Amino acid sequence: MEARRYRCSACGNLTRFDVTIARRTRAFHHFTVGGVLEVEEVEVLDERVESVECRWCESPDHVIEVDAEQADADASGTVTPDA
Repeated sequence: MEARRYRCSACGNLTRFDVTIARRTRAFHHFTVGGVLEVEEVEVLDERVESVECRWCESPDHVIEVDAEQADADASGTVTPDA
């Protein structure tokens, strides 16, 4: 899953969010002779974002997904031309 970038349209936050993700995986479980589990070869089969909440203003209703280029521009205060 690619990293998603978010922005809170209520307070302008670009960096702090509580994200709840449901993930289904397949993994190789390797137990040592001593019984210690080592999880190896984790493959993500399905993944979906269930909710995103702004950490600053606690708003779940004003968080929008933005492309990384726009988020970087917003953070630096520069304006990117529309493509």
